[in-house]
Amino acid sequence: MAGLIGTAMILAPATTANAATARIKDIVDIEGVRDNQLVGYGLVVGLNGTGDSLNNSPFTKQSLQSMLERLGVNTAGENVRTANVAAVMVTANLPAFSTQGSRMDVSVAALGDSGSLQGGTLLVTPLLGADGEVYAIAQGPVSINGFKASGDAATVISGVPTTGRISSGALIEREIEFHLGAQTSLRLALRNPDLTTARRIALSINDFIGTPTATPEDPATVRLTLPRGFNGNIVDLLTDIEQLIVQTDQTAKIVIDENSGIIVMGKDVRVSSVAVAQSNLTVTIAENPTVVQPAPFSRGVTAVEPNTTLDVTQRDTALAVVEESVTLQQLVDGLNALGISPRDLIAILQAIKATGALQAEIEVL
Repeated sequence: MAGLIGTAMILAPATTANAATARIKDIVDIEGVRDNQLVGYGLVVGLNGTGDSLNNSPFTKQSLQSMLERLGVNTAGENVRTANVAAVMVTANLPAFSTQGSRMDVSVAALGDSGSLQGGTLLVTPLLGADGEVYAIAQGPVSINGFKASGDAATVISGVPTTGRISSGALIEREIEFHLGAQTSLRLALRNPDLTTARRIALSINDFIGTPTATPEDPATVRLTLPRGFNGNIVDLLTDIEQLIVQTDQTAKIVIDENSGIIVMGKDVRVSSVAVAQSNLTVTIAENPTVVQPAPFSRGVTAVEPNTTLDVTQRDTALAVVEESVTLQQLVDGLNALGISPRDLIAILQAIKATGALQAEIEVL
């Protein structure tokens, strides 16, 4: 059963004596302090014959001709044939409070039928935000983690050679205006919404400051107001409270990934007394074709006759009782005592939930 526990379940801590605690800065996000997603379309040049096929990727051909025309090279009506250029999509996250002239990393992904971006260089590519404005310009050599090598009869591919990254490859041209220090009130957004956790955060802040500064508005939001007479602005207040330790809470939940057979249980999962019976059905099919040779000097031909062996095995398990659990470990031990496989355990948990004996939410990925 130890192997079943190790491979089929990832268990949350089941101890109640040492409750989970965390700093406020690790469980909340500050309103207005976030990244902004940028995207752009560009060309990667310098590929060693692994670029787009211009006949199959007309957008690459049009982009190449437009770029050459802007540089004073007229290729209108010409049959451009090159395999060293690839159209790519460039993405980046603009960090909060980034200043003009600073740099950030960008990711590059092939858009056409390019085989590899190894050795390529991204040309000047504007990166746009959701509002259509240009916030950064990307350019530089592309670094990839994979590679592709091929011969006349074999090809070896490691990783994904059609995606790459440019470290500090984008220069920020526009700043996003947000003056955090000028705010007198803002909201703290819980990353895992919970009413109990939100109230504990507010109580911890108010106890530390000494005045009613924080108010829980809903399971995901705590309103923070700069108190009168506070020696500093909202940034000073956030710096003071972000190191406070709060005991977090969560709803009882079981997360199931049926594709991989993984089950994750929270420590507050409880089950009422139930009786469970489970039967394993195994079907084994083996193919052993037989070659039949014709008689000598006959006009027959060699034939292959199918020969299938079919075996059905069924193992019945007696009705077992899973007692009412006090801790998560007792629940796991009771289910593992049935000697079932991980996928059967998923079905049993769903059946127990259907009877109303499982006091937890089941989420299937």
